[in-house]
Amino acid sequence: MLNYRGVMHQAVLCCGLFILMLIPCSCSMIDEDQSDCEKSKIDYELNLITNISTEIQTQLETETTLSTEANLELAKALRNHLSGIFTDFAHDVDLSFYDTVGDSLRLQHDEHIMDANQASYSLNLPMRHYMHLATANILDNQLVTLENDERCHPSTLQQVSRDTIDSHETGIFTARKYMEVLEGVSQNFNVRLYMANCAAMLIIDPQGHDTNGIRVYSTGFATGFNICDSVYNYPANSPIVRTTQLKVNGEKGQVGFCSVTFPSRDTRHTRSIIETEEPFIAQPGEEALWEFKVYMPQPNAAGTSADIPVTETILRVKEPLRAGQLKIIKVWLNDDGSISTDSPEIGTSVTLDWKPGLVIG
Repeated sequence: MLNYRGVMHQAVLCCGLFILMLIPCSCSMIDEDQSDCEKSKIDYELNLITNISTEIQTQLETETTLSTEANLELAKALRNHLSGIFTDFAHDVDLSFYDTVGDSLRLQHDEHIMDANQASYSLNLPMRHYMHLATANILDNQLVTLENDERCHPSTLQQVSRDTIDSHETGIFTARKYMEVLEGVSQNFNVRLYMANCAAMLIIDPQGHDTNGIRVYSTGFATGFNICDSVYNYPANSPIVRTTQLKVNGEKGQVGFCSVTFPSRDTRHTRSIIETEEPFIAQPGEEALWEFKVYMPQPNAAGTSADIPVTETILRVKEPLRAGQLKIIKVWLNDDGSISTDSPEIGTSVTLDWKPGLVIG
């Protein structure tokens, strides 16, 4: 039997071992003031590289053939509609720090409500090499979630998996940065976040026809984004994206349809746009990269709404739609409900009396 002194000696030893077990983990919490961790200041800034102002000015506001009051109203409506997308304001940020060897496990994780264009956070990071991934504006986007983020390389922004979806609700930003935290040194790191999604706008001149009942969708875009490699993922069958209708000047005035998505395929590259002199200029290729689908009840057909034939027009765009980009396409409506364009980078196919093989929501 152990005497009282022996029992106390074993208790002290056990407590000491327990404390030693805790010491390696003592700096794993961000924003804790721990003496065995190095203080690192990380400055985050959203960099909005976009052509939205140029595209709207060129296509709606300054072109002499489109200088009517209706076009200016449509430009204003489009700017307002996209004000929460093409913005350098981050509501929320998700910050992950990964091991650079082995299974690239996440070593630290932090989330902040940033509500700013830029912010600085002082983090207590143990001395080592890290791959740091950051995302912004995910919380309020019901279409996109951050998945597989326990490890670095599988970490992905993933769109919901459905045949037909709505447009993205926020402008999403991401960043990746290799970091080496040194011993005994207070360091500053600068992290720039860049936009990962984009928008497309179809403007239809009804040519005096009523556009009631018209439906417009877009398709051909990525459904996921690998954050570490900055590479988009494209499915074999892209989902159909519902557009939002922007209408001005009565029922027979110009009408616009806008969608916000991940980018299309790109014959030049599949990586996100960072900073180049002309990131949105591209020559049309031979193949179509994404599409608008327009379903229009034939304007001059008689009968009840259920009996009126529907014309399907598919507009196949041969220029890529890139991250941070707004693309405006102008078309006009014909007597038979078909859509025409004089743009050389767009091919069209028309099906009169279209019968849906699959119901589009």
